[in-house]
Amino acid sequence: MTKFVQIHTLVSYPPSNLNRDDLGRPKTAVMGGTQRLRVSSQSLKRAWRTSDIFKESLGNHIGVRTKSMGVNIFRALTTGVSLADVLNNNNDASPTNSIISEKEAKKWSKSIAGVFGKSKKDSDDSLVGLEIEQLAHFSSEEISAIDQLITKISSNNSDPSKDDLNLLRKEHTAVDIAMFGRMLASNTNFNTEASVQVSHAITANEVAVEDDFFTAVDDLNKGEEDMGSGHLGETEFASGLFYTYVCVDRELLENNLGGDKELTNKALCALVEAMATVSPTGKQNSFASRAYASYMMIEKGNQQPRSLSVSYLEPVKGRSMLINAIDSLKQTNEKMKKVYGDCCENSLDMNVYTGEGSLKEMLNFVSS
Repeated sequence: MTKFVQIHTLVSYPPSNLNRDDLGRPKTAVMGGTQRLRVSSQSLKRAWRTSDIFKESLGNHIGVRTKSMGVNIFRALTTGVSLADVLNNNNDASPTNSIISEKEAKKWSKSIAGVFGKSKKDSDDSLVGLEIEQLAHFSSEEISAIDQLITKISSNNSDPSKDDLNLLRKEHTAVDIAMFGRMLASNTNFNTEASVQVSHAITANEVAVEDDFFTAVDDLNKGEEDMGSGHLGETEFASGLFYTYVCVDRELLENNLGGDKELTNKALCALVEAMATVSPTGKQNSFASRAYASYMMIEKGNQQPRSLSVSYLEPVKGRSMLINAIDSLKQTNEKMKKVYGDCCENSLDMNVYTGEGSLKEMLNFVSS
């Protein structure tokens, strides 16, 4: 089996603010002595794993990352509906369990959520103490185990036992956890090592962040007394051609998924399709800056992985920016081969500019 799958993409975004810093400006980085736009790997991973592509392709093999699972357990206990219905905001769900008093529900919810992390201190808001201090990633198997425990303690009207609270699962089929890892500070035995490494997307071209001064008009202002705008504001934006690199340890991904080869292949296909078609969600309503990958290359092999970001130490310029960026990537790859030997065993690419290749071919390639 091929150990490593490496994926390279070039995606061009028009004026946008895909990933903001603490001041609301597009994130940047200096590379090759020039300023570039940047989208963090955290932003990319969240966009991919919460996308419709992941949901439709992987069904119940997606986890939930939250601090507030205890609050949702409390709601399940006090309404009698299943935890799954609470998490899915199914307001039409009918009670299937006994309804527990708020006092008991709070105590039990806190003990269950506490398995996954340290509980927050109680405050005037009685539900705050049901949250845990750090985000925890719950697999579907763990959510199911919690749901079964809710049913048990509801019917028995008794505290969960120590054995009942053995809810953590080392083996699970949550693809997002298997790909991007899980760290549980309170119980490191159930951590999952990430099998997918994601670079920060960075522009191949030099950029300057620009300011957009805007006004909003009050629809009911007839201009009889006040001719001014109803609101004045300012936002920052920039545009660029982003290079992203992802390295998948296929062996580790399969091991993380309990040796399920079919699910592993589905996961790889979902990742490739999301990389090609899913955009970060930042400021999309303001800029509609959705974009598909203009170029993608996938490499498979057992050789030591390497990024090709060095292709853009010197920023690409001019009207032929996309052509130059693709050529630079290919030339760097060929020079790497001359110096180091083959860096993969098989590769395939698709090029929107020339109309060569297809996403379907890329999905077939990555799953074969």
